[in-house]
Amino acid sequence: MGAEKAVRIYSTPTCPWCKKAKSFLDKNGIPYQDLNVAVDKVARDEMIKKSGQMGVPVLEIDGDIVIGFNQEQLKEKLGL
Repeated sequence: MGAEKAVRIYSTPTCPWCKKAKSFLDKNGIPYQDLNVAVDKVARDEMIKKSGQMGVPVLEIDGDIVIGFNQEQLKEKLGL
């Protein structure tokens, strides 16, 4: 397995796709930083600046942005 990638997920507590994305990361043993954009204005602004939109989840993997829960794209970016 390669070097561990830096993974951040911008999410809200009520978002079902955010839960699916976190579950996917957990199942694959991928550590991540969870940023709750419902309460964290700085993280929300950062997410909008990086992704150009307000929908969640937004995942950042070593600087690459993945919008929404796209399992194939996540597998590819994470080398799974």
